[in-house]
Amino acid sequence: MKRSNKYIIMLMLLMFGASLPNVSYADTAVMEKPAVEAPKAVKLTSEYSNAVKVSPLDLVKNPAAYLNKTVVMTGKFDKFSTVGLDYPPALRKTEDYISLMIYRDDTQHDIPLSELKMFMKREDAQKFIELKSKDNVKITGKVFSAALGDPWVDVLVLENVK
Repeated sequence: MKRSNKYIIMLMLLMFGASLPNVSYADTAVMEKPAVEAPKAVKLTSEYSNAVKVSPLDLVKNPAAYLNKTVVMTGKFDKFSTVGLDYPPALRKTEDYISLMIYRDDTQHDIPLSELKMFMKREDAQKFIELKSKDNVKITGKVFSAALGDPWVDVLVLENVK
């Protein structure tokens, strides 16, 4: 039999479901890659290991000191909002981002810390629809501006701390 005919026959066998000799279905299961398990929680990666821990009020008091730094802070979630979006000196577009607000921790009343402008990409924020007002959150973000004397932060990691 010609060499090209052998290839045609092998191709036909493969096309019509015939298995090759010495290969069983059990062998093919072993050869498959194992499924990759999804992470159970968002963890800080080494890329954020140099983040500075700061209280939200300290960040608001001196935003210029944290400019272009990665910060980690905790607070009580208030809501998603549109505060600060579309402001030209620190532009984050409404179509792409949403604001994240937390409560002030220097009062017994429920007052949002509106001086702290935090932004998340909308597709990332959709993963946190289960967040409720007063849930404890841990935020890792990059201070990208101090416009108007306020800190403007891109949220890199948001964790619901239960």
